[in-house]
Amino acid sequence: MTHANMSLQAPRILLIDSYDSFTHNLASLFREAIPGCNIHVVKNDTLSPEELVQALPHFTAVVVGPGPGSPENSHDIGVVRHLWRIADDDVLPVFGVCLGLQSMAIEYGAKLKRLNVVKHGQISRIIHDGSGLFKGVGEANAVRYHSLHVDLQAGGEVEELAWADDGAENGRVVMAARHKTRPFWAVQYHPESVCTAGGGVEVLRNFWRLAQNWTLTHERQQKAWTADVECLVGSPWPHVWSHTPPSSPGIGLPSKIATSVLHLPDASVALISELLGACEECKPFVMLESAAQPGRFSIVGSLTPDSPQITYKVGDPHVNIARGNEVCLESLGSHDIWSWLTSFMHPYKGKTGAAEIPFWGGLVGYLGYEVGVDSLSIPLPRHSTAEGAARHPDVNLVFVERSVILDHSTGKVYVQSIRSGDEAWLEDTVRRLHGTHSEHAKTPSGPLFSEPPVMQLPDDSLYKARIQLAKEHLFAGDSYELCLTAQTHITTRPRLADTKTSNSWDLYKILRQRNPAPHSGYLRLHPTTFLSSSPERFLSFSRAPNSICQLRPIKGTVRKAPGINRAVAEEALVGSPKEVAENLMIVDLIRHDLHGVLGEDVAVKQFCKVEEYETVWQLVSVIEGKPPQHSVDGHEGELGWEALRRSLPPGSMTGAPKKRSVEILQTLEDGERGIYSGVFGYWCVGGGGDWSVVIRSCFKYDDRFGPQGRGSAEKSHDLNGTAPGTEEWVIGAGGAITALSDAEAEWDEMVVKLESVLRTFEAAAQ
Repeated sequence: MTHANMSLQAPRILLIDSYDSFTHNLASLFREAIPGCNIHVVKNDTLSPEELVQALPHFTAVVVGPGPGSPENSHDIGVVRHLWRIADDDVLPVFGVCLGLQSMAIEYGAKLKRLNVVKHGQISRIIHDGSGLFKGVGEANAVRYHSLHVDLQAGGEVEELAWADDGAENGRVVMAARHKTRPFWAVQYHPESVCTAGGGVEVLRNFWRLAQNWTLTHERQQKAWTADVECLVGSPWPHVWSHTPPSSPGIGLPSKIATSVLHLPDASVALISELLGACEECKPFVMLESAAQPGRFSIVGSLTPDSPQITYKVGDPHVNIARGNEVCLESLGSHDIWSWLTSFMHPYKGKTGAAEIPFWGGLVGYLGYEVGVDSLSIPLPRHSTAEGAARHPDVNLVFVERSVILDHSTGKVYVQSIRSGDEAWLEDTVRRLHGTHSEHAKTPSGPLFSEPPVMQLPDDSLYKARIQLAKEHLFAGDSYELCLTAQTHITTRPRLADTKTSNSWDLYKILRQRNPAPHSGYLRLHPTTFLSSSPERFLSFSRAPNSICQLRPIKGTVRKAPGINRAVAEEALVGSPKEVAENLMIVDLIRHDLHGVLGEDVAVKQFCKVEEYETVWQLVSVIEGKPPQHSVDGHEGELGWEALRRSLPPGSMTGAPKKRSVEILQTLEDGERGIYSGVFGYWCVGGGGDWSVVIRSCFKYDDRFGPQGRGSAEKSHDLNGTAPGTEEWVIGAGGAITALSDAEAEWDEMVVKLESVLRTFEAAAQ
C-alpha cells in the first residue's frame, strides 16, 4: 500500500478499556483532537495477545485508557502488558492514560509506589518544558485520579516529560513520560476530565502530530479494514443505536389523546390524589409530585382494576403481569427485561397529547438498584426461594392510562386519558375537580401508630470500620470513590388497619409537609409501598424532535441550621476540595455514561452549584446530552430508555469506576439495597421520561391484598419477619467515601440524610 492510499483512509484508533468509568470521555476527546477518526473500544480482556497482534496492523494508533487496580495485577491490566513488548515489525504509536502510563513504565524498569496522599478528583499544575507532547500547551492544570505512581529508572528506556510538585505530601510525581526509542507516550493525569484546563485536547493533538511523524519516518503501512477485524474489535464508537421491537402485548392508542384543561391555581395535589384513590390501602395507586423547586409538574394516576402492573425479579425467566385478580407469567424468551419493556411500550408511542406537559400516560413505578447491578454483569448473591419470597420486585411498574397533571407554574390542571371512548370518565373527573376548589386534603386525626415506632439505626462503629476498609481500597487504587450505605429499619403498629384507610398515605402527607422535595412520590404497587422526598433527578429525557437527556447529580450536603446561610454553605461545599472532588468524579462518570449512548454531544451545563432545599444545602451539577437526530427518528423514547439502562445504577450511589466500585461495595454492605439507590419515575407514551434517585425515601413490604395487591381479602401472616399487626419500613442512607473522608464526619452526614424521614415517623406518632 502506498502512502497516498494510506492518506485516503480515515485514522483508526484502538482504545483499550480497563473497565473504567471515564473511557467514553476519552473517546470523545480523541474525536475532537483527530476529526473524522474511527475509534474502536475493546475491554482489556476481550482480545488474546495473539488476536491483539492480528488486529494492530489495521490501526493507526492505540490508546490505553485508565482503570482501577494495579498494572502489576494481570486481572486489572489484561492484554495491555503484552502491547509494550510486541515485535518491532508490529509496533505502532501508543498513548496511555493513568493506568496506561503506569503499565508502560513498569514494563521498562520503573518502580510502582503508593502516594502518601492520594489524589482522587484533585487538580494539580502540570510542569513541563513546552516541547514534544506539550508543545504550545502553556499553563496546564489537570485532574488526577490515582493513588499509585511510578518512580522511573535513572537512565532507563522511559523518560519523564512532565511532573507535579506535591510538596511535602508526595514530592515530585511523574505526570507524563515517553519511551526513548518506541512511539509510546503517556500521561498520569486525566486529560478527558471536565476540569482539566490545558493538557487536554492540546496534548492529544500533539500526540497525533508525533504519531504521524513517526509513521512517515518509519514508513509504516496500515492494512485495509476488513469484516474479520471488525468482528474481532467491534464497530466504531459511538455505536449506532437501533432496536427492532419483538411482538408486544400492547393494544395501541387512539390517534389523539383526550384532554381537558382547567385553570385551578389553588389545586391541591394531595386532595386530587385522594379523589383518585390514594386513601384506599388495598388498591394500587401512583403519584409523582414536584413539591418544591426546581420541580414543576405533578402526576396523579387514576388506575383501573385492569391497569396492567408489571413486576420482575432479576434472574427470573419471566415477567409477572397483573390485571385485576388475574396474574399471568410472560416468558422473556431471548430478551432481557429492558428490551421486553421496550416492546411493551412500542405500540403506544408517537400519539398526540398536550405538548406543554411531560406526561400523557405510560409506565410509572420504580427500578431497583440490583437491576442496574445486573446490567453491569455482576453476579447477585440471591437468597433461596423461601427466604426470597418477601423480597421486593426489582422492577415494579404500572401502565397508567388515566391521569391528572398539575402545572404548578401556570396553575393549569390537565385531565387526560389514552383509552378510547373514555369521555364519560373525563367529564366526571373534570366535574369533581371543579367541586374541590375550596376543599383541602384530609388531615390525620391523632397519631398514626398505636405505639411509638421502634427505630433501629445502623451500628455506628461497624459503619465507621467499613469506611476505613473502603479507604484501603481507595489507597490501593481499586476505586476513586465508594458510596457506602446502610439501612435503617423502623417497626410500627398502625392505629387503623382497615382496607379503606391508608396509613401509608397519611404518612406521606406528613413527609411532604415536613420535607417538600422536587422529586417526591407515593407509589403503592403491592407488595411494595414507597414514599419519597428525593431531591435528586437521575435522568430525564424529553420528546423528539428536540430530545435532550439531563442528569442532575448531587454530591455534597450541609444541614440547615441557624447561621447556615448560602454564603456559609458555599464556603463549606464549593470551598471544600473533598466535596468538589466527590461531585467532579460523578460528573465525569455521568459524562462517560451519556457519551456511551448519545455520542459526542454531551456538555456540563452547571458544575458544583449550591442549591437550597427544605432541610439542607446541596452541591448540584447538571449534565446534558443530545442524541444524533438519525438515531431518534422512529425511536421516540427508546433511546432515552437505553440511556437509562446504560446509566444504572446511579453513579452518585456507587462511586467510580462504577463496576469495580459496585463489586467492592458488595463486600462492605449487608445484603442487597433493593429499591434504595434505584430510580423511580415514568416513561411516557410520547417518548419522554423522568427518573429520580431513590434517596430520602422509605418503603415497606405488604402482600396482604391478593395477587399483586389487587384483591381485598386480608391475609394473616408476618410481614418481613415482624410480628402480626406490625409493619417494617426501610430507609437507606450513606455517603461518598473518598481518601479525604473522616469517619465521624461521614457518619454525621449519613444521619443528616436520614433525619427528614426519621422525623416524619416521629411526627406521625404524636
